Amino acid sequence: MSTHAESGASPAEHDPPTTEHTGKHSKHDKAVEPAKTAPVTHDAVHGSRAGYTWIALIAAALLGIVLLVFIIQNLDKVRTELLFWSFELPLGITVLLSVIAGALVMALVGGVRILQLRHAAKKSL
Repeated sequence: MSTHAESGASPAEHDPPTTEHTGKHSKHDKAVEPAKTAPVTHDAVHGSRAGYTWIALIAAALLGIVLLVFIIQNLDKVRTELLFWSFELPLGITVLLSVIAGALVMALVGGVRILQLRHAAKKSL
């Protein structure tokens, strides 16, 4: 923005026009200024459950695509033995089943720990 001195114009040239009869500015001569609001910053915007759910669904879909590609590329049958069971499955399915089993064991251990912490919290109250 330039000031009156920088533009070389007198202050009167920048003032709104006056009415002929009163010499004062008319209320219709003033331009309507937009309402001033605080600038939106990153800190002012918080995520919502719907937003986080949407991101989780996108991540799960991408993971599912990668998993599907892995299974399709690893269709060679492998012989697997577990205790007294013996079976043949495609390698991709075998790896998928082992990952699911590991996640279930992790969830079981985590669930037991949560129950221990709840019991300790109730006991201390």
